[in-house]
Amino acid sequence: MKLVHHQYGKARVRVTKVAREGSKHSLKELELAVSLQGDFDASYTKADNRLVIATDSMKNTINVLAKQKLADDSEEFGLALGEHFLKTYPQVTCAEIAISEKCWERMSANGKPHPHAFQLNGAIRRVSKIAYSRKEHSVESGVEGLNILKTTQSGFENFVRDRFTTLPETRDRILATELRAIWTYEKTPKSYSATNGKILHAMLRVFANDYSPSAQATLFQMGEAALKAAREISKIKIAMPNKHCLLINLAPFGLENKNELFVPLDEPHGQIEGTVGR
Repeated sequence: MKLVHHQYGKARVRVTKVAREGSKHSLKELELAVSLQGDFDASYTKADNRLVIATDSMKNTINVLAKQKLADDSEEFGLALGEHFLKTYPQVTCAEIAISEKCWERMSANGKPHPHAFQLNGAIRRVSKIAYSRKEHSVESGVEGLNILKTTQSGFENFVRDRFTTLPETRDRILATELRAIWTYEKTPKSYSATNGKILHAMLRVFANDYSPSAQATLFQMGEAALKAAREISKIKIAMPNKHCLLINLAPFGLENKNELFVPLDEPHGQIEGTVGR
């Protein structure tokens, strides 16, 4: 028998950092996972821990570097962590850093942004993944848990019909999804945060403004918009579960339902995925 692959690390490390500039504060809340690859096979096959870095040490490393280096861009923090593990431990060949960030937004008070009060923007999370090896490193950024919906300008027609088909064709339906989009950086941007915001804005503009003949077509158009908005990225992977809103039949009650009353369904949903590249 042989050990085919191995990696290990520390997961679900949570850090909240408050940056203070006088009376104005900024807030970041991250959940991180570190996974190391390298010369650790003896710990699996021979119970030899001499090269093993304790996962508790990884957690402490995250905390110390968060104090020293965590600022606006989570991606830069992930790169700093990857660089640290490879510079500090010669037995490490690759460090993968996964980061998920809650989207705290500044509250408004008396018509002005409050200096130190925040509200959480639902389930949406900003995500990033850094793979740092001795030869190269890569950065992926994105968003997940972003619920978006349009009440019209969406349809679905001319699909396969057979004896199992009951879905009617339509040119006017609700399109609802929980967006997950991950883009790969080919070049380092001046600001990850600013570029990520630009990419997301371009995608949402397409979703809102363009007629959707299908979730598949909209996915591709949103991917195109992302690539046009940022030359620094090479590809984008998108998942758009099609969360159905079914028209409620009110005919038994003598009422006509003109696309007004629906029952929203999370399950089952259509799972639409695709990767758009240059």
